Amino acid sequence: MTHVGRETHSVEIAGVARELPLFEVAPGVQIAVLNILGDAEVVAAAAVELAKRLESIDHDALVTAETKSVPLVYHLALVSKKPWVVLRKQYKPYMGEAISATTNSITTGAEQTLYLDEKDQALVRGRRVVLVDDVISTGSTLDGMRELIDAVGAEVVAQAAIFTEGDPRDDVVALGHLPVFTASDSPS
Repeated sequence: MTHVGRETHSVEIAGVARELPLFEVAPGVQIAVLNILGDAEVVAAAAVELAKRLESIDHDALVTAETKSVPLVYHLALVSKKPWVVLRKQYKPYMGEAISATTNSITTGAEQTLYLDEKDQALVRGRRVVLVDDVISTGSTLDGMRELIDAVGAEVVAQAAIFTEGDPRDDVVALGHLPVFTASDSPS
């Protein structure tokens, strides 16, 4: 199937069908890109389903990194009635005594820094948190998120995402799994 002249991969997210465009991230390697920004139907359906799957996990707060997963964690916080924190990718003076960690995301293809601002440190310090992302692939973003959570004495009790990608992961509460496509693969 094609989407604006681009091959796609068909997925279902909590009962909502979508065609994800394929983009090359390395020579001969493509990924199906999930961009939930502006897709209120997918965000709401995914958040409700993730909340159900996280019900049995005792947690006090939700943490994500900007930007694409922000609407997901916001809606998840509304459904689960939990506070939420966004780790920022750029330091601003109003963030006070922020702490930082460096990560390398597959979608950005470059090193980036995550910041936990002074105000949000108080929201998670000593608490049980769930790390939330839209797609978890290599785990690099999770590692950076975990480093910041550990630095304030909080405990990561779960990792959640709409999809895992690449190698199968059993350490993530996810609604599905996305393959990584190589030149010999054909998307379904």
